[in-house]
Amino acid sequence: MHFELGGKRVWVAGHSGMVGSAVVRRLARENCDILTAGRDTVDLKRQTEVETFIRDARPDVVVMAAAKVGGILANDTYPADFLYDNLMIEANIVEASHQVGVEKFLFLGSSCIYPKFADQPIREDSLLTGALEPTNEWYAIAKIAGIKLAQAYRKQFGHDYISAMPTNLYGPGDNFDLNSSHVMPAIIRKAHEAKIRGDSEIVMWGTGQPRREFLHADDCADALVFLLKNYSDLEHVNVGSGEDITILELTELVCDVVGFEGRIVHDLTKPDGTPRKLMSADKLRSMGWRPQIGLREGITATYSAFLAGEYSERQGRRAV
Repeated sequence: MHFELGGKRVWVAGHSGMVGSAVVRRLARENCDILTAGRDTVDLKRQTEVETFIRDARPDVVVMAAAKVGGILANDTYPADFLYDNLMIEANIVEASHQVGVEKFLFLGSSCIYPKFADQPIREDSLLTGALEPTNEWYAIAKIAGIKLAQAYRKQFGHDYISAMPTNLYGPGDNFDLNSSHVMPAIIRKAHEAKIRGDSEIVMWGTGQPRREFLHADDCADALVFLLKNYSDLEHVNVGSGEDITILELTELVCDVVGFEGRIVHDLTKPDGTPRKLMSADKLRSMGWRPQIGLREGITATYSAFLAGEYSERQGRRAV
């Protein structure tokens, strides 16, 4: 199948977040009418506001990139916020899209939906086969509900609703608040500030041995547009690089890019999280898509964006 985006009205929910802004940049090449709405226009947690906006905007396509996001500390500190906010956002947008007859809907999930000890690399059919990682189960449960919601509307109403599960993402516009950020921006900021202060060391959480996969936001956006145009099925699709690295190796790479030459010290009182999280890239690769931005190249570009002020500092705020 091929879904033509040219001439369509495409609402990117969460357009100001890192992923949403990358999707907006990528869609600019598709000759479509891009729709956006900030918090001053619509509160995505409020059903009436979402229904009013989407009824007036009449999008043909919806990319669901809006979410309350954060790292281990944020998830552990605000479990109710992560579960409630994300459930409300996704439920309101899916139902409102159904009401106005949206042609294509893409729900954006997260790799944390998979069991903590899933076989590696993690295939799409690993979903709901084991216990989740406790440090982010609230967010994971909300995202699993979003996948199932999209599947349910597809099954019951025949809608072309699909889901994509990105791996750990990074890039311009990322959240660099040390209390709520993910690992990549946190390490970049720590290394940068340590270099500026002339510190002899930086502290990293845990042992540094867990392995993680990373994908630049612009590569993710390209994959999402590819799926909008070329995929229509019930099962979600992993979106990743197909390669992983230990957190210690990542820290060493970031320090090299940033120019910090001090020691890396481990805080073993802090949790490691899931031991390894590498998603299988086979399904998306079989369709013909591959990432283009290497890890060092992506980190270098992200650090440059950070120095230029192209980042956010969100303490418990959702990406809309």
